[in-house]
Amino acid sequence: MMTTIPKLKQLIPILIGVFAMVSCNQETNQTEEKDMSDINNPLLKEWTGPYGGVPAFDKVKIEDVKPAMLKGMELSLEDIDAIAKNPEDPTFENTIEEMERSGKELDRAFAYYGILSSNMSTPEFREIQTELAPLFSEYQSKITQNDTLFQRIKAVYDASLENPLPEDQQRVVDLIYTRFAMNGAELDAEKKERYAAINKELSGLYTKFSNNVLHDEENYVTYLNEDQLGGLSDAFIKSAAKIAADKGQEGKYAITNTRSSMDPFLTFSTERDLREKVWTNYYSRGDNADEYDNNEIIAEILKLRRERVELLGYDNYAEWRLQDRMAKNPENAMDLMMAVWPAAIARVEEEVADMQAIADERGDNITIKPWDYRFYAEKVRKKKYDLNSEEVKQYLQLDKLTEAMHYVAGRLFNYNFTPVPEGKVPVYHEDVKVWEVTDKETGENIGLWYLDPYAREGKRSGAWANTFRSYTTFDGKENVLATNNSNFIKPAPGEPVLVSWDDATTFFHEFGHALHFFSSNVKYPTLNSGVRDYTEFQSQLLERWLSTDDVINNYLVHYETGEPMPKELVTKIKNAATFNQGFATTEYLASAIIDMKLHLADPADIDVDKFEKETLEELNMPEELVMRHRTPHFGHVFSGEGYATAYYGYMWADVLTSDAAEAFEEAPGGFYDEEMAQKLVKYLFAPRNSMDPAEAYRLFRGRDAEIDALMRDRGFPVPEK
Repeated sequence: MMTTIPKLKQLIPILIGVFAMVSCNQETNQTEEKDMSDINNPLLKEWTGPYGGVPAFDKVKIEDVKPAMLKGMELSLEDIDAIAKNPEDPTFENTIEEMERSGKELDRAFAYYGILSSNMSTPEFREIQTELAPLFSEYQSKITQNDTLFQRIKAVYDASLENPLPEDQQRVVDLIYTRFAMNGAELDAEKKERYAAINKELSGLYTKFSNNVLHDEENYVTYLNEDQLGGLSDAFIKSAAKIAADKGQEGKYAITNTRSSMDPFLTFSTERDLREKVWTNYYSRGDNADEYDNNEIIAEILKLRRERVELLGYDNYAEWRLQDRMAKNPENAMDLMMAVWPAAIARVEEEVADMQAIADERGDNITIKPWDYRFYAEKVRKKKYDLNSEEVKQYLQLDKLTEAMHYVAGRLFNYNFTPVPEGKVPVYHEDVKVWEVTDKETGENIGLWYLDPYAREGKRSGAWANTFRSYTTFDGKENVLATNNSNFIKPAPGEPVLVSWDDATTFFHEFGHALHFFSSNVKYPTLNSGVRDYTEFQSQLLERWLSTDDVINNYLVHYETGEPMPKELVTKIKNAATFNQGFATTEYLASAIIDMKLHLADPADIDVDKFEKETLEELNMPEELVMRHRTPHFGHVFSGEGYATAYYGYMWADVLTSDAAEAFEEAPGGFYDEEMAQKLVKYLFAPRNSMDPAEAYRLFRGRDAEIDALMRDRGFPVPEK
């Protein structure tokens, strides 16, 4: 999952890409005129130190957060006011370029705010979040509803239709104009007032939704006794013991309410009643009929989103949201998902039959339930492919996987990754490590890569990538400060971090986002933004290098012996490549379809739990599994708007991924073919959002992507033409 967290666009989705990722060292006539005399807040100060300046994470104090955000918004609005009131006729230079360089103090503050929100949250910070959410919304409205500003933007846009600008400038103008128009800039005064009020209310609901999920993740912990550890690996047991001790439960073993803890427990624990308990805790987040229940919040979010887009003349939220995406409209997105859905649930039926047969052979006297799926799937994997996930994990060390990713980056992107000595660059937690990224041939600094690998209290679950600073050549060349964030269970002292094949794949995926950041060659900050159903493509494609021979033979080595993964085991892994695709595809697609259908439905008097249940029944959702993200904790969609009606984008991107992977497979040098690698960087990574994604893909592939490759990848029947 990609998020450009530190900037305005992460926390205020309406302005995605408009004011994000500005340079931290810019000097302009406008900003020089601002009164900077009272800016002593460390969160607002220009970044200093090595590598072009870095965030002063060691200077962050919770008491500085609110004053920094308030002052940052004040200074940003001064920038906007100066642009809007410029007496000169609007031009690209005095309007669009000035917008590109506005709000740099606030952008710096958001770098810290994003970390405190996602990686280091505390009850005290959550109170500040709640206070600031409506203020962020008001700030946003003062920009999007500034008619004088919009008229200048519109004048530049209209002029560009008569006399087109250079390609990158035209793209910036088009993106900014479209986003302002989509967000109510052309409404009358009365509608603007209501639009702003809706945004303010939504901002508070998004914060409350996120905090409710985090509460349930932190407070539903399952503690085990020594006689309840059947099936669990030694490494997992040691880690669970440490977590329990850290929580004041010495002598017990903690299963936390996060995917990184839940998933291996459900896969290997022989205690069926405890599997049910852990499963229930996880899939009931936000749905426990208490003060932290999210169902009413979701219902209100859906109503407000519908009302807001109706002010703009749209029938529903999905129609409004998808107009500037690759899919263009909800019908195209639904057509793709429903083309795959029948094959996915048919495969689930086959998988369940295989699992039930093994349960019967074992004399377990059960009917497969959702908390059994992972456990018996593992038995089927071993029987069909003689493949044991625990055996595979012995060759998947986090440190070696990190080296493997750096190797791939060197081969494809010509990058070197060199560890930065501890203490040279401030970090926000002792677990965070930093690498310098340089060009292998010239030695030129590309930026820094921060890695925050471990789960901890106050850190949101899942895996993601973001930037503290993005590349531009606007007002001087800027290097990249990018970060990858995971939730691996921290091992007991002296123990290696061993991960599953799925987790290793996700690790590569998120690194793909980081490489997308590092490879940017755009001039204007806005062009570092993304098209949601395209931005997952690059990272999904990078997953494919995990299973290349170069990586397997050199980096997937046994954690005790150092011996490379045996060829027999490699063969088993590759033979099992389409194993459990029914489960993986169905749990994902169910979430994506529910996301879309919720936003197409009439939100008046909607019962969210009932809607989810009835819609899944209509889809013939197999009862042996659930949505990957049940609606009450679907943070992609309800903690903000980044993935709202856009969760389908992972599959849209996977069509591109499968098709592009076949291009590499067909190349003379395979996945390390030099010509293909050059095209990969030139057309798919470096342009960011400086060109239409469909055109970028055609330049890479010579044609549009085809769904057939996706179906082959998953072992599903290829649809007839």
